Amino acid sequence: MKVLIVNTSEDTGGAAVAMGRLAEALSDCGVEATMLVRDRAKGQRGPIPVRCLKWKWLQRWRFFVERLYIFIVQGFSRRNLFKIDPACTGADITTLTVFKEADIIHLHWINQGFLALRSLRHIMESGKPVVWTMHDMWECTSLCHHAHNCHRYEVECCECPLLAHPAPHDLAHKVFRRKQKIYARAKRLHLVAVSQWLAEKTQRSALSRHLPVSVIPNTISLSGFKPMSREATRKALGISEPYVIALGAARIDDPIKGFAYLCEALHILKNRGTFPSDSVRLLLFGEVRDQSLLQQIPIPYTHLGYISGTERLSLIYSASNATVSSSLYETFGQTLIEAMACGSLPVSFDGSGQTDIITHLKTGYLARRLSAESLADGITWALKSDIPAAVLRDEVTARYSGSVVAKRYVSLYNHLLQNEAETDVSALPTK
Repeated sequence: MKVLIVNTSEDTGGAAVAMGRLAEALSDCGVEATMLVRDRAKGQRGPIPVRCLKWKWLQRWRFFVERLYIFIVQGFSRRNLFKIDPACTGADITTLTVFKEADIIHLHWINQGFLALRSLRHIMESGKPVVWTMHDMWECTSLCHHAHNCHRYEVECCECPLLAHPAPHDLAHKVFRRKQKIYARAKRLHLVAVSQWLAEKTQRSALSRHLPVSVIPNTISLSGFKPMSREATRKALGISEPYVIALGAARIDDPIKGFAYLCEALHILKNRGTFPSDSVRLLLFGEVRDQSLLQQIPIPYTHLGYISGTERLSLIYSASNATVSSSLYETFGQTLIEAMACGSLPVSFDGSGQTDIITHLKTGYLARRLSAESLADGITWALKSDIPAAVLRDEVTARYSGSVVAKRYVSLYNHLLQNEAETDVSALPTK
């Protein structure tokens, strides 16, 4: 079986990481996987063959043309310049030999000038089975990657709040109509949501509710994420406090990451006096563009900056009693399973993708959505907990190991190759 895995980048972004891990897991299961990307990774290549589009300058030009188009539509304002994707320009990958030779086309995150709506139409009309793993909501909305509190996509996108001039027949409405036509002709398209929450959003959408959708989570490299000695890792990081909380994101100060809720929860924790004021340290990893935000942290903290490599991340997780996600919502929650694999208890808001990962009070804590008080309760519980690291790792192994996730995809591929009209979602359990 030959599978072509398609993503904008080879190594940048959560979708790229998930794609790479899945490609390796599929290869281990005997699948002939090839990755097709626009942006190649720097440095050493992995074990999976990677194909990159030719004429790199043309690919980058498409990206700039699309951003320029959005800039003009937005009245020459940078507002929401990277929050919407009209997919108005992109490459036609159906002409490539690697596409023609593939049995299955597996799409991941394909935005920002990589594939246009026209490109998607050509892919759907090729007659090949197409699996599309959703890493956000773009597949079931018109322009946006996260709908937040907007529910227009459930009926028909228009008067988009992300546009400078919302109107009944605005850009969102036009793109929505074009996606409708593409999906209506997609006879062999199967969507995969990485969480039950995302699947429910997909089934509510007027665009995608008629399409088959399964829930298959992201996978993790258990050989890459390993538990280490807590004493040794804290010594390596220069930490002396008995309690350590970790929080990480590509951009910590991205509003969607809910950093203000974490700071408020830490203030509550400090005021309660449950732990001595000098006994808890916060470990932060990821970029922060507005350094002044760090001044809001009421307890000792260490900001490690951008971290790459599973060994360094494993060290951080292993040093931490708890790993917190204060995000307003997550489609999955990759840092939480990474933390669990290293023995750190996950604490997160309930109500989105994290709900699939955490079994409340058994493998972590699900705080009431957007309640800093409840988040503080969760952190307190995690710092006091004596749940063995082995229990958390066993949970991750059983549900997110490469072999487990890859086998579910192989099962889906086989269904599609056998021309099944729909895959039985019940046969692909979410947990």
